[in-house]
Amino acid sequence: MVESNSDRLDAVFRALADPTRRAMVRNLARQPRSVGELAEPFEISLAAASKHIKVLEGAGLVQRDVQGRTHVCRLDARPLHAGMEWMRHYEQFWNQRLGALEDLLRAEDRDDATRKPPRKPAAKPARSNRSKR
Repeated sequence: MVESNSDRLDAVFRALADPTRRAMVRNLARQPRSVGELAEPFEISLAAASKHIKVLEGAGLVQRDVQGRTHVCRLDARPLHAGMEWMRHYEQFWNQRLGALEDLLRAEDRDDATRKPPRKPAAKPARSNRSKR
């Protein structure tokens, strides 16, 4: 089965949605690690760590090599590129919108600076509360 780009992107974001998996990716960015080393910082079993790693593998972010009885994982950051491209599109979108808002606010500030302040009404003479006798 051939996955579409959308399916691959969904898998990457789904894999990175979990804080444990993000931490594993961060650890793997430093160097390859065994499943045990990836599980160590968390209070999870090797089976739970393996399930997280399978999600990362499914997204193409992790490659697992078996060396005897030890499973060594290494990061493959290439799938992150599609996620970065997707986010870059929206970064441009928001930069354009925020730039337009900034221009609008600056124009309003210029308009406010050129307007004369409204005139204050003349002060009314104070009335005395005393009644005339």
